[in-house]
Amino acid sequence: MKNTALPRHIGFIPDGNRRWAVSQGLHKQDGYAFGIEPGLALYEQCKEYGIEEVSVYGFTQDNVKRPPEQKEAFRQACVRFALEIYERGAALLVVGDDGSQQFPSELRRFRQRQGSGIKVNFLVNYGWQWDLSGIREGDVYSKDVSRVDMIVRWGGGRRLSGFLPVQSVYADFYVVDDYWPDFKPAHLDEALSWFAKQDRTLGG
Repeated sequence: MKNTALPRHIGFIPDGNRRWAVSQGLHKQDGYAFGIEPGLALYEQCKEYGIEEVSVYGFTQDNVKRPPEQKEAFRQACVRFALEIYERGAALLVVGDDGSQQFPSELRRFRQRQGSGIKVNFLVNYGWQWDLSGIREGDVYSKDVSRVDMIVRWGGGRRLSGFLPVQSVYADFYVVDDYWPDFKPAHLDEALSWFAKQDRTLGG
């Protein structure tokens, strides 16, 4: 992979965990645990390729409207993923409303970036309205996250779902139809090849 063709900052929306679980004859909440290993593999792939910064959707403020067993499952999966990538050397920043009981206390220390490796912004109990409301205090709450160059979404959805609206204004959007637990390294390779062919004028 030629570094000159690489985006500096990639956003990832790992969707389809529940649908994958149902397709496997499991309960919906079981799908979240199966998304951890793919996340770690994707992190290692980005690190190997020299991607400088990634942003990953964990769960949103809208997601907490789901049944209690699902909320607990994705909360646990997010904590496990975050702690593991930090141990693997990520410079981890967790972005989300930590004033809410829905925010995992285990991740509170990462509301300030910790570590010095590849930057990972992990969106946990994140909401776009919450983010923009920080303007009343001078800036969006995600102010430490840079502009996103490309967003990759699994699960076939063609929508941002509130993903970092300020940073994503000029992001190219690539969709993978496979569910997130079926992640393959080829998904990222194909997305990067597609990105390299885009005419990125940023409005100019």
